[in-house]
Amino acid sequence: MLKSKIQSLERISSSSSVVFKILKSRNIATTTGSTSSSGVPKEKVDCVVIGAGVVGLAVARELTLKGREVLVLESASTFGTGISSRNSEVIHAGIYYPPNSLKAILCVRGREMLYKYCSEHNIPHNQIGKLIVATGSSEIPKLHNLMNNGIKNGVGGLVMMEGSEATRMEPELRCLKALLSPVSGIVDTHSLMLSLVGEAENHGATFSYNTTVIGGHIEENRLSLHISETKHLENWNGKFPLQPEMVLIPKLVVNSAGLSAPVLAKRFDGLRSAVIPPTYYARGCYFTLSNTTICPFKHLIYPIPEDGGLGVHVTLDLNGQVKFGPNVEWIDGIDDVSSFLNKFDYSVCTNRAKLFYPEIRKYYPNLKDGSLDPGYAGIRPKLSGPRQSPVDFVIQGEDIHGITGLVNLFGIESPGLTSSMGVAEHIATRFFRC
Repeated sequence: MLKSKIQSLERISSSSSVVFKILKSRNIATTTGSTSSSGVPKEKVDCVVIGAGVVGLAVARELTLKGREVLVLESASTFGTGISSRNSEVIHAGIYYPPNSLKAILCVRGREMLYKYCSEHNIPHNQIGKLIVATGSSEIPKLHNLMNNGIKNGVGGLVMMEGSEATRMEPELRCLKALLSPVSGIVDTHSLMLSLVGEAENHGATFSYNTTVIGGHIEENRLSLHISETKHLENWNGKFPLQPEMVLIPKLVVNSAGLSAPVLAKRFDGLRSAVIPPTYYARGCYFTLSNTTICPFKHLIYPIPEDGGLGVHVTLDLNGQVKFGPNVEWIDGIDDVSSFLNKFDYSVCTNRAKLFYPEIRKYYPNLKDGSLDPGYAGIRPKLSGPRQSPVDFVIQGEDIHGITGLVNLFGIESPGLTSSMGVAEHIATRFFRC
């Protein structure tokens, strides 16, 4: 289901968008335009959100509800073609993250907001619950630590159970102990994002697709954004510096560019490089279960977390398709323009399945040979590398970098989907008071 959504998103072609044409056609409030010494037109606007993934969409919606005039700039031809369409579509409870961290606080708050929003807006979702399982005796203390951590984070309803009790719930499951999280669930991310776009537009937001922010500069302690049509980047030969077609001067900017957020921030001339954290990329592949007419599980099934991720787990989509993943493959970054154009390698090699079978059979021993088909891949923007401790979300405002009206979002990986509305609320209340 999710793979087909990714393909359909990539097929959608929005008319090529030049942002200044949109400013005129939609009557976006600007000051009288001017021209730089290089002949590039300049416009002042209220709010710009860079990136139309689920977090950027939630931020745009929240700011419009606060009465701001919002312009969303997205390099792709439509919304949500990056991280937001290449994940497990899981609503997380908030179990894994250090107490008082942004991940913990915003996951718990975001989950509450997300369930409420989905119910009120008829977004397909299902609170099916999750079992985190210990398949070896050495994992049992880790499972108890997860339960204690979840309780500290305010996650309700957690239940520790023996393996036999978990097997009664899930006959195909094998484990020594399991932690039940009844508030975990799944959501149709495409329907969620479509609703956020519609609500933001209904409150005055304007979306400019095929429009890439290629950099910026600081002038009078405010960030001026350098804008280009995406098609011009696709034809760029790398021999000459990128030149903007327009400069926007917003009062407020949210850099929610996902995988390219740190790359973009490095191209903000005048922003101190010391405030931009090092970035690592982890590709995760998913395989789907084939040759079965009966879904083997009713709950999400997760192993004990591994280095760089939550382990190869079982997720279900709302059509009942079973997915296993993601694994963790550390990959190198790519050049700036390729990053802006999301030209990461999303291929799933069939041979990788041989690494999935032994991991899955630790808790699902009846998995048959030949039953895994390549699904899709996603890439996570991480702020910690191999064998390093996980790092919290970075939501960085003027108090850190000193630039008025700029908020950078770095490392918004899992639980970014669950946290998206919590992140938006946090930004609107802390940084953008009206």
